[in-house]
Amino acid sequence: MNRPRWVSFCTTNHYICLNQSIKMSNEQPNNPLHGVKLTDILEHLTKNYTWEELANQININCFKNNPTIKSSLRFLRRTPWAREKVERFYLHSIQK
Repeated sequence: MNRPRWVSFCTTNHYICLNQSIKMSNEQPNNPLHGVKLTDILEHLTKNYTWEELANQININCFKNNPTIKSSLRFLRRTPWAREKVERFYLHSIQK
């Protein structure tokens, strides 16, 4: 059972939930990818581009050899450099 831990905040008598304070510190207002799932990125890209077009734009094998969203997700979650390329292309595509 996950029970929230309570801690005092600074020197006042106010208490905050430790879980909430961690959530608040993780907010990223300047990150355009914050809250966007990799699945959503791939679905957007495959809706607007064919797999062949994606393979031409982003040179990674998961878009070239028998591409599916499931296999691409698996590869991109394990390969940070490829995920960065896909995220950059996604940002470029939504700015058009």
